[in-house]
Amino acid sequence: MAAVKELLRAESDGTLSFGDYTLASKTKKDDFEFEGDIYKVKTFSGITKLEKNGMFVYESVPGSTVENFRETEDEVAFTVSAPGDVQFTLELEPESEYEVFIGGNSAGTMNTNLSGKLSVSVELGADQSTEIKVAKC
Repeated sequence: MAAVKELLRAESDGTLSFGDYTLASKTKKDDFEFEGDIYKVKTFSGITKLEKNGMFVYESVPGSTVENFRETEDEVAFTVSAPGDVQFTLELEPESEYEVFIGGNSAGTMNTNLSGKLSVSVELGADQSTEIKVAKC
């Protein structure tokens, strides 16, 4: 899976792609306008973080590449790739239940905490990718 060399880009299908886990040092791109919002990404081999209008959206440890990130009121979907296993955290609606799909298969339901954060660990082989979908129950 190729890294997003621009660090953050808008796709023709109305989604975002971001992150480059191949970088040795922290690199960022900010003030990226997309559909009326301002995005910022920080990424490198250790972490990838996306913010929208100064608010947390996505974070992974270690760093990852995310393609075709789409967020609606009830769902977040994207493809994630990393050099191996990855844990990502999403900012969603506080104290809500979501079903998590990894590679098209349900991994069960999870609840967000008081601040709306939901953390998921994904087992990936070296430089592999998988589709993620998190849907509100």
